[in-house]
Amino acid sequence: MLGVAATIAAVAFTVKIRVGPAVTRERSETLSEAIDVLEQRLTNLGDEARRERRRAFAREYEPVAQVAARGELAGPRRLRPTVRAGADVRGDGSIEAYEGKVTRELVAQEPGESAFDALRRVLQA
Repeated sequence: MLGVAATIAAVAFTVKIRVGPAVTRERSETLSEAIDVLEQRLTNLGDEARRERRRAFAREYEPVAQVAARGELAGPRRLRPTVRAGADVRGDGSIEAYEGKVTRELVAQEPGESAFDALRRVLQA
C-alpha cells in the first residue's frame, strides 16, 4: 500500500479535458508538463470542437459564444490546489486561456502569443 501512496504523492498536477459529456483525466509531475498536455489535447480536437449557430428560446448563439471543449489543470495539492487554470475551445475553433475555478479570469494574450503561451507566462511568473 505504501507504493500507491508514494505514487499519488509524486503526481502533482491533474489535467481534465471535457468535450461534451466525455471527461478524461491525466496527471503530470510538473506545471510545464501539465500545460503541454493541455495544449496537445485541446489543439488536436479539430472538427470535434466545431459548433454551428444554435438557437435556445428566443436567442441565437454564434459559434464563438459557445464553449465546445474545456481543459482544466489543478495542482500541486489535491484538496486545495494553488494553481487552477485552463483553456476553453470555442465553437469557431478559437482558444482562450483563463485563471481560476469558480470565477474565471481571462488571460490576456500579447501580440503573436498563443493562449497556451499566455497561460505559461502568467502561471510560471
